[in-house]
Amino acid sequence: MSQAILLTGRERRRRWSRDERAEILAAAFAPDGIVSEVARRFDVSTGLIYTWRRQALAAEVGPVFVPARVVGLPGNGAVETAMFVDFPNGAKVRIDCTAPAELAAAVMRALK
Repeated sequence: MSQAILLTGRERRRRWSRDERAEILAAAFAPDGIVSEVARRFDVSTGLIYTWRRQALAAEVGPVFVPARVVGLPGNGAVETAMFVDFPNGAKVRIDCTAPAELAAAVMRALK
């Protein structure tokens, strides 16, 4: 049996606080999260979850820092500086030490 929510009065739409939105987005986009299951659990449409995600990503201002780790590279002992980035969508990028900073920033923004 399904349940229904009856909204009475002038307000016809449900309102979600920022904390509730953050909780829903964290659950939906966790590594093991499934958006449709989270939507059913919180009784919200999947489209609204994606809208909130888009708004949250657009609201981010400035650089976002993530944990990084330095790993040894196999080779002949010569030190070459490079950045390897694995994105959640499966993309892998290697930025060489000779690449201009503007190019590296453009690549990161494009794959964000």
